[in-house]
Parts: sequence; C-alpha cells; structure tokens
Amino acid sequence: VQLQASGGGLVQPGGSLKLSCAASGRTLGNSIIGWFRQAPGKEREFVAAILWSSSNTWYENSVKGRFLISRDNAKNTVYLQMNSLKPEDTAVYYCATDPRGNVYSVNYNYWGQGTLVTVSS
Repeated sequence: VQLQASGGGLVQPGGSLKLSCAASGRTLGNSIIGWFRQAPGKEREFVAAILWSSSNTWYENSVKGRFLISRDNAKNTVYLQMNSLKPEDTAVYYCATDPRGNVYSVNYNYWGQGTLVTVSS
C-alpha cells in the first residue's frame, strides 16, 4: 500500500487546516489508519487514528475537541480536520497504516511522506 499525505501549510493561531491521506495499492478494508506528527527536535507522536471498517476513532488528549479524523470510502482517503490550531501543533504530519501493536505507538508498517504544518502569526 502507498500513502500520500497532503494539505499542510502555514496558518495563523486559531486557524484551520485539513490534511488528506490518499491510499493506493489496495482497499483499506479493516485497516487502521493513523496520523502522527514530529516537531523539530522531538520524537514522532500519535495524533489520531481511525478503523476504516467501523469508523472507530482514537485521539491524543491534546487534540481532542480540536481535530477530527474521518474517511471517504469512494476516494480511499482519510482526512484530519484541524481546528483551533496552536503554535505547538507545528510539525511534519504523517499518515500510516497497519499498526504492529497498539494504535498509539509508532510501530506501523506503512508510512506516507509527511506534510508540514506551521502555525505562526
């Protein structure tokens, strides 16, 4: 499976962005798709995940109520709607699928290339 992340950019604090993760090479079926982020000098961290078949979702505590993960069956795409953005949300955002264990860990088999989100005035 190949993942293509897009939608990053520069946004002011309080603004919104919508990231996309387009999957190709197979249908997502019963897959879990996760979003992660990595800020400069920090480790990659979990942001959100969705189970494709049921739309069950998981969120990191700091983004609950601000970010929304969703999927579009027809487009084989997962979205991350990010609202009320803060400077501390600045990072490269990655999508991934096929976790080898806990959905919150970084141990996923397939990763997209990342898209940069910068929150700054």
